[in-house]
Amino acid sequence: MHRPVQRVGRAPRLTRILVSAAAIPVALVAAGCSSDSGSTDDARKSATPDAKKSASPTAEAVQPAAYATLPQPCSVLSKKTLGELAPKADKSGKKGASDDATQRSNCNWSSLDNNGVKGSQFRWLNVALLRFDSDARGAGDEQAHAYFEKQVTGAQAVEGAKGAKSAPVAGTGDEATAVHYDLKKKEGSFKQQTVVARVENVVVTIDYNGAGLAGEKTPDSGDLLKAAEKAAKEAVAAVSAANKDGGSTGSSPSKGSSSKPSSGAKSASPSKSADKSDSKGDAKADSGSGSKSASPSKSASESAAAKS
Repeated sequence: MHRPVQRVGRAPRLTRILVSAAAIPVALVAAGCSSDSGSTDDARKSATPDAKKSASPTAEAVQPAAYATLPQPCSVLSKKTLGELAPKADKSGKKGASDDATQRSNCNWSSLDNNGVKGSQFRWLNVALLRFDSDARGAGDEQAHAYFEKQVTGAQAVEGAKGAKSAPVAGTGDEATAVHYDLKKKEGSFKQQTVVARVENVVVTIDYNGAGLAGEKTPDSGDLLKAAEKAAKEAVAAVSAANKDGGSTGSSPSKGSSSKPSSGAKSASPSKSADKSDSKGDAKADSGSGSKSASPSKSASESAAAKS
């Protein structure tokens, strides 16, 4: 009868022991939480600079494009120059369609001087303008430089071209290259001249070809090349003039230096406008780009600008 009483008497003492034992991990847990909290705060503080660095841009802001607009393509050449290059053409020219004339445009002139039984002298001229904005792909002038190189490479690789040669053109924008070759077609032997020039963030492409048809003498390639280079210089000057008053958004217009973008252009795809124009420029026409079925009065730049 006394044993149950003794057992009951021991219960409170056991309870106190259990409570005391339970209090130890609670204290340890509390201390641990306090220590963890400090470690977390320290970690956050130490990570803060890195977080800011990762959130900040890895490169400086892209330089704004120098030129914000383009001149009217059919007005970039003087009447005198048009009279020399395409004497029988309508001087108003034929303007190509464009969804944004401030980014891309073109104009062409077709001239046929009919000499009756002696044959005819044919000339075809096209001026194409393409402007690049600075965006996530890079600075406008760098994108323009990449497209410039692509245009030159394309002109040098025209199917059916014979005796293709290229050379830099001095005093024409920031960089310019002339490519010329012969192209034999059923209508006659054509002399093709392509001058690609870049001024700031704008690329100018001049396509000029001539032929003596129906027995007429084939024109001199050297004379045609000089004429094409003259047209390129005038077109580049017209681009700079169009942006002289209020058109420039960045650096001052180019003064004809032969320097390339300081960072160098990579083979990254051009801006949206470049993708449109260039993707269509790959469909090359016979007289300027080696198409098998195009008429003699068509070239790569016309096809590109007219479809853009």
